[in-house]
Amino acid sequence: MRIGFIGLGNMGGHMARHLIRAGHQVKVHDTRPEAAAEHVALGAAWAETAALCASDAEVLVTMLPNPRIVEDVLLRGAVAEALPAGSLWIDMSTSTPAAADRVAAEVLDKRGVRRLDAPVSGMAHGAEAGQLQIFVGGSDTDFAAALPVLEVMGDPDRILHVGPLGAGYTVKLMINLLWFTHLTASAEVLAMGVKAGVGLDTLRNALLASPAASNFLENDIMSILTDGDYDDSFAMALACKDLGLAVDLGRDIGVSTELSALVEQIYRRSKAQHGDLAGEMSPVRLYESLAGQEFRLPANKAREAGTPAAV
Repeated sequence: MRIGFIGLGNMGGHMARHLIRAGHQVKVHDTRPEAAAEHVALGAAWAETAALCASDAEVLVTMLPNPRIVEDVLLRGAVAEALPAGSLWIDMSTSTPAAADRVAAEVLDKRGVRRLDAPVSGMAHGAEAGQLQIFVGGSDTDFAAALPVLEVMGDPDRILHVGPLGAGYTVKLMINLLWFTHLTASAEVLAMGVKAGVGLDTLRNALLASPAASNFLENDIMSILTDGDYDDSFAMALACKDLGLAVDLGRDIGVSTELSALVEQIYRRSKAQHGDLAGEMSPVRLYESLAGQEFRLPANKAREAGTPAAV
């Protein structure tokens, strides 16, 4: 299959490599030509412009940083005009229904170009392993047509058709929003508990044995508790972008977002203090400061929790 791929960043670079290795005819483009060197060495064609990348594609995949860039590339970069009639655009960016709808209304619908929104979860390591979770919005027919391509990049058991166009974008934003909220609430609870005199490991074990247990407390926070790793594979700048998109979506559809807006404010405060490139779990550091201590398990407790202690 002839596939155009635009956006060879931390995620897209791995995703495009899987498509090349699967035997597809892949043409790639990125604002940084050097990002495509490995892909070209593997057999991909290099396109000097985004429009050339799309010009003969049966399927175009975009993996771009935000909705504004999606619109810039598709509209002002002439990609939408370059796509052949009957081709399929799969946007795997974390974007919004409104941005894709504007692209469709201005160009795609008039030219008979089909589309799916298919954002992903799994971070760079999931992209590298070809084990991404993918949330797809669009028609049944287009989903079926895209599935062989999606299965090359994602875990076939976790590629979910979540509804009509726009549903994929929405589900991804809601997943990120709830995860960031879990993190903020958990950090606040830990800070209060330990400052009130409860041992960190005792408090965490009590929470895990209660109805308040969560995957975040059981698994995700362990990188902090054992290694002081705040997960810089996903930067605070991106986390704040996603939170802003989620809050904007709530406003656009008339759903009150007081809690979500507060979580966004806490994340933006952490970004201002710790930097754009700090790890996505950096807001925990704000609560560590309030507690007067870092949240770390002793080495023996870390082993009991099933995660290797820091060395």
